[in-house]
Amino acid sequence: MTRARVSARVPGRPSPGVARTVVIAIGAVFLVPLIAMLEFTLRSTTGGYGFDHWTALFAPENERGYRVLYQGLQNSLVLALITLGIVLLLFFPTIVLVHLRFPRLQRALDLLTVLPIAIPAIVLVVGFAPIYRVIGQTVGSGAWTLALAYGVLVLPFAYRAIASDLTGMDARVRAEAARSLGASWPIVLLRVIAPGVRRGLLAASLITLAIVLGEFTVSSLLNRVTLQTALLQISQSDPFVAVAVSLLSLIGAFVLLMLVSATGRAPRARRPAAAPATLPVPATQKEASDGR
Repeated sequence: MTRARVSARVPGRPSPGVARTVVIAIGAVFLVPLIAMLEFTLRSTTGGYGFDHWTALFAPENERGYRVLYQGLQNSLVLALITLGIVLLLFFPTIVLVHLRFPRLQRALDLLTVLPIAIPAIVLVVGFAPIYRVIGQTVGSGAWTLALAYGVLVLPFAYRAIASDLTGMDARVRAEAARSLGASWPIVLLRVIAPGVRRGLLAASLITLAIVLGEFTVSSLLNRVTLQTALLQISQSDPFVAVAVSLLSLIGAFVLLMLVSATGRAPRARRPAAAPATLPVPATQKEASDGR
């Protein structure tokens, strides 16, 4: 006997055909520029196509010409690690402290974290300039000092990723239960709160890496050598290599954002275990029970 399948459409949800069309259109918007960049890097100066520009990027004899590119990449990786440390060691405990002990300050913190998005980057640099003048006179003007400015830039995204998980896990109840059992605040933070917001921490970390590796305005106006400023210098002498490195950085940022989206998916619901099969009752036992 076959069961008739009744397909009920959810109100407000597009049909599968419309959903596929939207996904394909959005994918084309992202893939067409990447394919054009790849085609440009494969062009040979003598005509035709080849991998000459890709091999030149990793050739030892070109190391001196691409020194600024390697320096910019190294500085960006160091900045990414320092900024990630600021997010995990400073922002995360502060967000948890406000959420647990000072809930009245949450609205003020929400407003404060929106400001780096609302204020243009060039205006932020104008405010950073006198601060970095003092920093340069005290600790030097190394590229690592940009991590302070990058911490401000990534604050809105890191805060939203962590705060949403804190609200969903009911952190106050867990923290009070752990404190009632004698756990200290560092233990509560590391062994109770952090495992519950691991998806938010991972998302904040990946977004931080993507923002730091792709930032240009602040580092350019503050005269620091990073990956993006080095690409601008290389593009003036060798545009093919600059486009190749830009393509690699875009693919890396896309992979990071895909990982972020994967961390936000809800876990799959487990299928209920099948009920144990009922064993047949022997006829003699059944007759004896009926006779009773």
